[in-house]
Amino acid sequence: MDDVIDQPLRAQWESFLDEHRTALAASLDGLTEEQARRRLVPSRTTLLGLVKHAAFVEKVWFDEAFTGRPRSEIGIPATPDESFALDDTDTVDSVRAAYAQTCAASRQAASAFSLDDVVTGNRRGPLPLRWIYLHVLRELAQHCGHADILREQILARS
Repeated sequence: MDDVIDQPLRAQWESFLDEHRTALAASLDGLTEEQARRRLVPSRTTLLGLVKHAAFVEKVWFDEAFTGRPRSEIGIPATPDESFALDDTDTVDSVRAAYAQTCAASRQAASAFSLDDVVTGNRRGPLPLRWIYLHVLRELAQHCGHADILREQILARS
C-alpha cells in the first residue's frame, strides 16, 4: 500500500479495492472443497459463499448500477442473501475464477468514468463513482473480516 500514498485518490482507492479483492479470494487458498463449504454460523455464510457473494456485489455495483440492466438479465440472484447459496457445480476453482472475471469486468466498466461521474442504474438513485468505490470497499473489508474468522475456525478444526 505504501506505493500509492502519493498517487491520485483514484489510484489509492483502486489499490485498496484490489487488495481486498485479492485477500477475499485468497481466503480459499489451500482449503478442501468441504472446508470451503463448511457452515460454522446459522446463515448461509461459508468461505466459498463469501467469494460467490462478492462476485454478486461487484455485479450489482459495476454492472447493474452502471447499465441499469435487471439482475435477471445479468444472471445474478434477486437478493444478497440468495447470493451466498452454493450449488453442486460451485467449486473453489470455479467460484474463484468467476470472481476474478467479475473483478476484471468491474475494473473495465469503471475505467470509462471519472470519480465524479454519476451512474443511474442503482435502486438508491444516481450515485457518483466515488461513492460506489467506497461502498464496495466497505463491503469487501467487512467480508474479509468474516473470511479471516471463518478460515481461522476451519483451520483450527483440521
